[in-house]
Amino acid sequence: MRYWLVKSEPGEYSIRDFEAEKRAVWDGVRNYQARNFLKEMEEGDLVLFYHSNAKPPGVVGLARVARARVPDPTQFDPESKYYDPKSTPENPRWITVELEHLETFPRMIPIEELRARFSPEELLLLRRGNRLSVMPVPKAVFEEIVRLARSK
Repeated sequence: MRYWLVKSEPGEYSIRDFEAEKRAVWDGVRNYQARNFLKEMEEGDLVLFYHSNAKPPGVVGLARVARARVPDPTQFDPESKYYDPKSTPENPRWITVELEHLETFPRMIPIEELRARFSPEELLLLRRGNRLSVMPVPKAVFEEIVRLARSK
């Protein structure tokens, strides 16, 4: 099993939206490195849900990969801002996952707390200039973040 972090702007799709839907295809990712991380995900992998572009940004929940290597449906939709005319159902360029909501944490772990506890080498999220919406998280870091988020 591997561990991951996905980012979403709460104004676009929040942990409450995810909690209500219970499952969601993680669509619209158009960064090649993030797409490659999505391709590496396997069913059962655990995922931290992070609110970006929020005041403050931070880790707010937990998900599990329910289905791996799902063609991103937005790439085929001409009405979508994520439409890719070079992509076909026979040869999709954008692969994603379906996530299942497991938990909305009792407390958010804000970015400043993450910076105080982890180095940029330990947590890719903290690296200067990192704008990836999907990234791996080392198991020990993942477990510590979950422990903190569940503490009162």
